[in-house]
Amino acid sequence: MRDDPAAESNAARLLNELGTEDRDDDAIEADHRSSRLAAVREYSPHARLDEELRLRLTGPDTDGGALRFQWGHALLHPVEAAVSTAAGTPVQLEVTGISAGSTVIHARPVTSRTGGAPGTLDAPATSAASTGISTLTELLRALESESDVREWARLFDAVDSLSRALGKYRLDLGLTWYDADGGTRRARLSERGRHYVERLRQTRDRDQEITISGRITELRESGWVKVKAGAAKNAHAYDVRFEDPEELVRMRPGLGDNVHFRVRFRQRLDAVGIARSTEFTYLGQAAEQIALHVEG
Repeated sequence: MRDDPAAESNAARLLNELGTEDRDDDAIEADHRSSRLAAVREYSPHARLDEELRLRLTGPDTDGGALRFQWGHALLHPVEAAVSTAAGTPVQLEVTGISAGSTVIHARPVTSRTGGAPGTLDAPATSAASTGISTLTELLRALESESDVREWARLFDAVDSLSRALGKYRLDLGLTWYDADGGTRRARLSERGRHYVERLRQTRDRDQEITISGRITELRESGWVKVKAGAAKNAHAYDVRFEDPEELVRMRPGLGDNVHFRVRFRQRLDAVGIARSTEFTYLGQAAEQIALHVEG
């Protein structure tokens, strides 16, 4: 039409009269699924659609619409782990296909079929996968907007692993979930979200002086003592480090000795509030035993 000004003008006029919309393929597919489900429910009111998860990878090496083995190993397990953690129960996912449009991974939850209309699934009204992915998409959206993510702290390690893998292979992730009732949920993890994850991983020290009491069960001349707080098998044990190993040698402690130590309890916390490491450093002898409850 560019070679025919009259035809181009006529086409532009018709498009303006009819109206246009800017929708991506996922939005169009979501409408098709909803329409198909509505039609099936005219005959079977309780019919539901197959659930599907689509992971769209974009980056410099995705134009061929292929999934490299190293990508799959690094990316798919963290997604499944995050969904399982969010659902509060193990969720198994399986890949059903790979298509172009960058690289699009089609997956679904592993579940049993009991028959029914084609393209429908006889399963609980809200599956564990749907619950887990719903929570995961909320977290990904919060990361992309650089919002507070502490309420999803239990998912952070799995998403951190996913973010590291995406960064390693220079990939962005678009996630779309098609639920059994025709609804969709979308989220993405781009370079902006990955950089925010990196900032959240940075730790700060939180120090506290406490007293621990118990008996020595292990010790090393290098300046390390294990103190067990009780006689029970599951009693908490503290690994106490001496900054000056000679100080430990001068104390001449023995296995089984009861001790009361003042220590510096240091936690390294990330910005999400997760303790990435803890350590106990000897400060001196304590005069008396003080009840202590420290979260490991």
